[in-house]
Amino acid sequence: MIKLKVPISEQEIRQLKVGDEVLLSGVIVTARDEAHKLMIEEKPDFIRETLKESVIYHCGPVVKQDKSGKWSFVSAGPTTSIREEPYQADVICEYNVRGVIGKGGMGPKTAEGLKKCGAVYFHAIGGAGTLIANVVKDVKTVHKLEEFGTPEAFWVIEVEDFPVVVTMDSHGNSIHKEIKEKSQKIADELMNK
Repeated sequence: MIKLKVPISEQEIRQLKVGDEVLLSGVIVTARDEAHKLMIEEKPDFIRETLKESVIYHCGPVVKQDKSGKWSFVSAGPTTSIREEPYQADVICEYNVRGVIGKGGMGPKTAEGLKKCGAVYFHAIGGAGTLIANVVKDVKTVHKLEEFGTPEAFWVIEVEDFPVVVTMDSHGNSIHKEIKEKSQKIADELMNK
């Protein structure tokens, strides 16, 4: 198990390979559809420094707020990443992001962005939202909550020993692409019988 602490250098990321198991700690940011669109179309400064050498988590959290106004995560499961394919490579390079966490993998445009700018795709376990919420140790702040709503807001969180697996690396390898190709071959063979 590899332990990584944010901020993560490009050198550290380029050492990772598909299949590496990682425990990730440090400050990361949740971002989904609206956030990615905003980051490309408007290039906001409010999130730039936080994302530098950090990680974006494709997550629609369930949160609660106590009487003092402090936020905490009740559930923090990954959401499907492919929706961010139109934006992800540009976001990675524009904001110097070192990793993306989600489920299901991403496509060729993101794969090229990972290679070009030195980042990886981490797969998190779907269906384990309440367990993953336990690794969220602190909610540092939230941006665009009123405008975007809870699932789409930028939640800046501190995680400790978040278990993830590298499924797309900075060398062009993708377990998602590999599985798709193998599955397609089997499907073609079955259809031609």
